[in-house]
Amino acid sequence: MTYRPNTLLVNPTVTTNPRFPLALLNLAATLDRFGDSHIVDGNIDRDLVSATLAAAGKQHFDSVGIGIMGGPQVAPAIAVSKAIRERYPSMSIIWGGYFPTLYTDTTLAAPYVDYAVRGQGDESLVELVSALGRGGGDDALAKIGGVSWRRHGEIVHNPSRSFHRDDAALVLPYEKVGNPDKYLGKTFLGHRTAAHQASIGCRFRCTFCGVAAMFGGATSLPPTERLERELSYLKYELGADSILFYDHNFFDREKDMIPMLKIMAKLEMPWWCFARADALLNLSESTWELVRKSKLRMAYIGAESPSGAMLKEIRKGTRPDQTLAVAELCQRHGVIPEFSFMLAPPVNTEQETELTFEFIRELKRINPASEIITYIYTPLPEGSKHEKDRGKRESMPLLDVNGELVVFPSTPDEWTERKWVDYACHADAPWLTDKLRKRIYDFVTVLRCRFPTVQDQRAPHWAKRGMSAMASWRYRHRRYNHPWELNIANRFVQLRKPQITGA
Repeated sequence: MTYRPNTLLVNPTVTTNPRFPLALLNLAATLDRFGDSHIVDGNIDRDLVSATLAAAGKQHFDSVGIGIMGGPQVAPAIAVSKAIRERYPSMSIIWGGYFPTLYTDTTLAAPYVDYAVRGQGDESLVELVSALGRGGGDDALAKIGGVSWRRHGEIVHNPSRSFHRDDAALVLPYEKVGNPDKYLGKTFLGHRTAAHQASIGCRFRCTFCGVAAMFGGATSLPPTERLERELSYLKYELGADSILFYDHNFFDREKDMIPMLKIMAKLEMPWWCFARADALLNLSESTWELVRKSKLRMAYIGAESPSGAMLKEIRKGTRPDQTLAVAELCQRHGVIPEFSFMLAPPVNTEQETELTFEFIRELKRINPASEIITYIYTPLPEGSKHEKDRGKRESMPLLDVNGELVVFPSTPDEWTERKWVDYACHADAPWLTDKLRKRIYDFVTVLRCRFPTVQDQRAPHWAKRGMSAMASWRYRHRRYNHPWELNIANRFVQLRKPQITGA
């Protein structure tokens, strides 16, 4: 009889607004073809360690697989890994996702991690847990692509696995996460908004982006039959009325998008997605009509910088004039553009930041409905880039505020320090001075009070109107410094911050 490995999949806690753990659902769907799996979601089971140990105590598991984005997910991933190691020392602990892909050696520096799965992970994980379940030795492990491990104390990186397309027949096992109502939340899109990911990867190779580092410029759009089946299930079986698409880049080539837009126009579920300015500008009027019928409400567009030189340096592939043009285009077609910007780059830090402030003002002049998300520019270490890109365009050394070389953490535990969590979340950087940090905070405070986000479903309309009026004179006269009255008002109103809470 063929051995069927059993795998415990864990999603470390990261948010109080849980969405379907799509990565683990995809892994479970693949694993269940050859074995069995169980999911523990830390965004639902807030006592993640207890929930994981309880699940592990109910049945035998060959391995535990932990999916980690990085940032605030690292600390709970460490806690649950240490608990499993102590209670079940013979159970193999596997980390997968962005963090172990970008920081593989760092991951395997921890004694509580046995294996790191790099890249997409589904095929690699199936082969790995199967080999472990059969008691496979070093020779078997060495044949599994996309896996890193330790042999006689030395880290071994097996060859990377080629990017593969989605399986049209794959069905996500939503029943594994229990009552779906826990994952269908009220948003500006609807009363029961579901998260979904149709495609993975991105054709572009932005040097700051974890998607580029993980997928190396590869992308895969879903087969149309799978997209229609999954969205229909969410709408008609689970009662979802709107969709947050967590695709890395939803709008790719127009000819490939049309069949997907036709399906979404038929289902008529308001939606939000990631997009690029150049891709939206290249859409024909007939495709924009499909976009309108499909009920796209908001598109998150990475503007990043008003500097053409910087956009070229980071290989963004877009220009500042395209950002301005797409703001006007979205206004004409009834789509809210949500622009993200990276402030405080390590070179010309203050000058670039002030230029970005002015560019944001120009965007708001062109399209006042434009939403603005600001982050701190925190580039990836050279060793974290995709293997195709390492060493090709090596960036200047990163220096901290004292002129010292920035040294990145060498263990997962070091990545849990507040300064590195902030770095991973694009919230702070070692080269920021206290003065500039305060300047950015004050500008963002004035901006978000003057233009409260439409995504804020908690604050009453009268409160948002009042905050906007209070901030109007500061915004008009560029008096950003020390907005004490807005800080006091925010203690009571607590306006939503989409860059922290998500859509």
